[in-house]
Amino acid sequence: MRRETFRSGVFTRRALLLMGGQAAVLGTLAARLYQVQVVEGARFATLANENRISARMIAPPRGRVLDRFGVVLGGSRINWRALLISEQATDVGATLDAFSRIVPLTDYERARIDREIHRYRRFIPVMVREFLSWQDMAAIEVNAPDLPGILVDVGTTRIYPFGEHLAHVVGYVAPPNEADVADDPLLALPGLRIGRAGMEKYHDLALRGRPGAVQLEVNAVGRVIRELDRQEGLQGDDVGLTIDSGLQQEVLNILGDESASAVVMDCHNGEVLAMATNPGFDPSVFNAGVSQAQWGEWTRDRRTPLINKATSGLYAPGSTFKMAVALAGLESKAITINDRIDCPGYLDLGDTRFHCWRKGGHGMLDLRGGLKNSCDVYFYEVAHRTGIDKVAAMSNHLGLGVELELDLPGQRRGLIPTREWRMGKGHAWNIGDTIVSGIGQGFIQVTPLQLATYTARLASGRLVQPHLTRSLGGVLQPGTLPDDWPALDLPDRALHMVREGMWSVVNEQGGTAPLAKLPDTRWQMAGKTGSAQVRRVSREMRESGTFDSAKLPWEYRPHALFVAFAPFDAPRYALAVVIEHGNAGAAAAAPMARDIMTVTLRRDPANRTDQPTEKLAAAGP
Repeated sequence: MRRETFRSGVFTRRALLLMGGQAAVLGTLAARLYQVQVVEGARFATLANENRISARMIAPPRGRVLDRFGVVLGGSRINWRALLISEQATDVGATLDAFSRIVPLTDYERARIDREIHRYRRFIPVMVREFLSWQDMAAIEVNAPDLPGILVDVGTTRIYPFGEHLAHVVGYVAPPNEADVADDPLLALPGLRIGRAGMEKYHDLALRGRPGAVQLEVNAVGRVIRELDRQEGLQGDDVGLTIDSGLQQEVLNILGDESASAVVMDCHNGEVLAMATNPGFDPSVFNAGVSQAQWGEWTRDRRTPLINKATSGLYAPGSTFKMAVALAGLESKAITINDRIDCPGYLDLGDTRFHCWRKGGHGMLDLRGGLKNSCDVYFYEVAHRTGIDKVAAMSNHLGLGVELELDLPGQRRGLIPTREWRMGKGHAWNIGDTIVSGIGQGFIQVTPLQLATYTARLASGRLVQPHLTRSLGGVLQPGTLPDDWPALDLPDRALHMVREGMWSVVNEQGGTAPLAKLPDTRWQMAGKTGSAQVRRVSREMRESGTFDSAKLPWEYRPHALFVAFAPFDAPRYALAVVIEHGNAGAAAAAPMARDIMTVTLRRDPANRTDQPTEKLAAAGP
């Protein structure tokens, strides 16, 4: 009996201990359950949703580039693409191998994908292939179970409706490189492009916009079930240019197959209405990547299609420089308007003879006659009397050899030499250098855009600056009114005589550019020819009587130039044309300038608000 009582006591204590242990465990579980469901319920609900919902940023639509009439020069279209999210792929290599059997990938593409997978975080989508066809997308979707981590997405790609006609102005976009992404991680977003040249580069930040986001419901293995929400990014600002796309095409048609450039400017406000460079290139190629074969073709072309000749091409201005020399002489009082200089066909300085282009000379000439006949001896003498430093100062004031306030990357400054510059090169300046500078040769180098700006300043009497941005985000930019630009601060009489000389070049009998005369009698154009040698012509070659630069190999022929403004009585448009190795400005550049100015006056883009739609008559006489 006592044993039974003892056993009962032991059993009761064990039961109590067991019940106590169970109670402690259940209490702990209850406390933990309370902690999870009540105290931290909201946090765990959020984590559960985060496991179920995948949020990704998406590239914003890029803003458009428009011409002055709203015509799209750079826009976007739908682009279907395949992306890879490496954290959702059990074996990235196997996934890419399976993808390659459906849509073949090159070794270069595989290497790029591998680099980006290691560069970015595992949740950031990596571009596998863009520009998918409908057949490619269908094949990828059918084989989706064998492609873990691969998803088909829709984005945008950049298009350029005018192709090579505006490539140097509009520029192009390309994928960001490692340095770009290091500066801004948002650039790692698939499909995002950045401006690499032209206005795409200059206004890149405004054009980019702000990224959007998409929420996707995924299952336990990360497979997308459906799209829950999409907030498109904020589209970038539209950039309105001063360019008239119709005029641009007309100018390029006139330039034809020549390696050449032409710039048309509004004399009143500096708006660039056309900036043509020939040949051009297809800017859309850079969007997907340039092949080695294509790059080799471009770099081997001696006409340099990748260079914007209007802003980066450097040329001796030749006789188009003579107006700057004349104004420098007048400003410094080295000459007067009525001074007459004798041209016997040459100027002797010591043992050196400097020839005029006309072998028998021009006789006695005043300023107007010097410009009309483009007499070299007249301007040799003016430069000699004036001095190179004063010629350089006036040239810079007129927009030559200086960095213009241009909203387009890549412009070159050119050079108007001075004594100080020459001494900095370790050489002394000599009088002979001044003499040849008087006709725009020697060390002088300028761009076609500088020549157009120079002509616009001569015509308007204002310090206009060339610019290509007319509006940004729909807001008109400063610089569209004549009063926005200060006066040139040169005597009206001097400017008037220079303009008169340019008028006589084109319109008066004996002028050097009769082929530039406008066929429409409503308007008259003032201009100046120029031929710039690219190699020295020796005395023996000159005196042989058989020398003909037109028979030289193309790369040794002189450049042909022409600058002009019109209408003469109320200047509105300035123009510069440079034909590489065109030989003679009067024969090659002047007729093209005539045709370009005729088209410009008929379209009259500066005074219209709508895109001209009528078919233009032939510009020639």
